[in-house]
Amino acid sequence: MAGVKLLFQEDSYLREFTARVVSVDGEKVMLDKTAFHPRPAGGLDADTGVLRKGGEEYRVVDVIVENGQVVHVVPGNRLEPGDVVTGVIEWERRYRMMKLHTASHILAAVLYDRYGALVTGGHITPEVARDDFDLSMVEGDWKKVLTEALEEVNSIIKKCIEVKVYWLPRAEALKIPGLVKLADKLPPEEENVRIVEIPGVDIQADGGPHVKNTCEIGGVRLVKLESKGRRRRRIYYTLA
Repeated sequence: MAGVKLLFQEDSYLREFTARVVSVDGEKVMLDKTAFHPRPAGGLDADTGVLRKGGEEYRVVDVIVENGQVVHVVPGNRLEPGDVVTGVIEWERRYRMMKLHTASHILAAVLYDRYGALVTGGHITPEVARDDFDLSMVEGDWKKVLTEALEEVNSIIKKCIEVKVYWLPRAEALKIPGLVKLADKLPPEEENVRIVEIPGVDIQADGGPHVKNTCEIGGVRLVKLESKGRRRRRIYYTLA
């Protein structure tokens, strides 16, 4: 995303930050840096929170990627270009999505390792995660496949594995087997690729916020299963 420093990529636990307003278009506020994670990047819902200037506080109700920019939607906005603001993330909302996001990486790794299955869709809210998988190679009960995979996710979570985040040159990153588990999708055309690694479990190109250790997730539980076709076996799960 051009022109804005994405602070959540450096520190997923950053709850408060200072930034300068770069431009304003009605309720749309663009900053020079932000810790707010926008939708639809990574399939996560947008962060919410507030922007503070002096004694005034402006609610951030949505954050979107628009024309390559991160746009903070601020109803009743009176901020102007050049204003210095303090951004505050709604932490509990963010933290639940971080836990589910890391769990989704583990689930994708389990199914990729077992079947070579790729992710064909997904969405994460603070309440529930949804992932679609291409299980066309699976003979038999696909529901059992997903249920057992989620059980293995919980076993891995309990191992308290440190989650590592780092950058690699694009050419080097693309040599890593299984780096991309999304069907028909490669990392953005950038010089360096952000890597999220759960050692011994998974390594993926990813730009979103994650927990530091799998133990923080606690566990996940199945909500429901749906079939949207052989390439879209859908699983919903939430924090246990």
